[in-house]
Amino acid sequence: MKKIIFTLFVATSFLTIAQEKEEKGTFTLSGSVDTYFSSNLSSSDLGSVGVLSDVGANGFGLGMANTVFTYEKGKGGVVADLAFGPRANAANAYTGAINQLYAYYQATDKLKFTLGQFNTFFGYEVISPSGNFNYSVSYLFNAGPFSHTGFKLDYAASEDLSFMVAFTNPHGVVAGANDTNDYQLGFQTGYKGQFFNLAYGADGFGFTDVLYLDYTGGFDVTDSFFLGINAAYANSSDADSGYQGIALYLQQTLSETFSLGLRPEFYTTTSGAGDASQTAFTLTGNTNLTDSLKLVTEIRYDTSDDVTFFGEKDITGLTVAAVYSF
Repeated sequence: MKKIIFTLFVATSFLTIAQEKEEKGTFTLSGSVDTYFSSNLSSSDLGSVGVLSDVGANGFGLGMANTVFTYEKGKGGVVADLAFGPRANAANAYTGAINQLYAYYQATDKLKFTLGQFNTFFGYEVISPSGNFNYSVSYLFNAGPFSHTGFKLDYAASEDLSFMVAFTNPHGVVAGANDTNDYQLGFQTGYKGQFFNLAYGADGFGFTDVLYLDYTGGFDVTDSFFLGINAAYANSSDADSGYQGIALYLQQTLSETFSLGLRPEFYTTTSGAGDASQTAFTLTGNTNLTDSLKLVTEIRYDTSDDVTFFGEKDITGLTVAAVYSF
């Protein structure tokens, strides 16, 4: 009898431990920290083009500290993505330290629901420099949107084909409640790493009929050479303005620790008053100093016949950045 009781006690203990492990969720912490030096090589004027910051990028500067807290239990989870610093301020002027804040429910292996604030599904580049090959950002990235607040549904039809639909506040309204009574609809379809994105509705800046179209994709031309593409178009009849452009991302891996990339970009803002075009060529070298720390050395040349850069028709900038990911 004692043996039976002891056996039942041990079995119950193991069952309790197993249930506790089953009920316990998974917590992860990740993020990045970046800092840089930039210089205008064209003149003595301060400022460099494309370095995402809320202050004039010249001399030594701070990027941002980004911390992403994720907790998942069962089919549900939450993400709190916090970012502090000049780079975060420039990209999240309306939300302070909140880069992303959302809850999600993985209803099935193929169907996922998300509610809250999440980074945009548009474009090739992201806010955190750890997710980009280049340190400076493109004109297409700066044109936005950066983030959306609302609801989205992701559906993975297969390993190659996916769909997403979103119903959100205007992307210019990303903190607190939407007091405009206007909304924005979003759609994405992806096939084998190529994504077509669409959004239509209010932008949060006074216009309610803005159409955004975006293609983001890329191809492994060889085992060591990658070609990325981002093309976008936006227009509003109410505003009588918009933009269009294309950026290519040519990236060659030269060794286990060094890769070289060229980003040519052609960008035009459109309006009833006339169009204005800008061209930028960015040459970037990425050196992996450790598994977590990379050094980004970049020379960028911007030119235009329609706009000026600190009073000049063209500008050349040098940037050296350290980006640490964890």
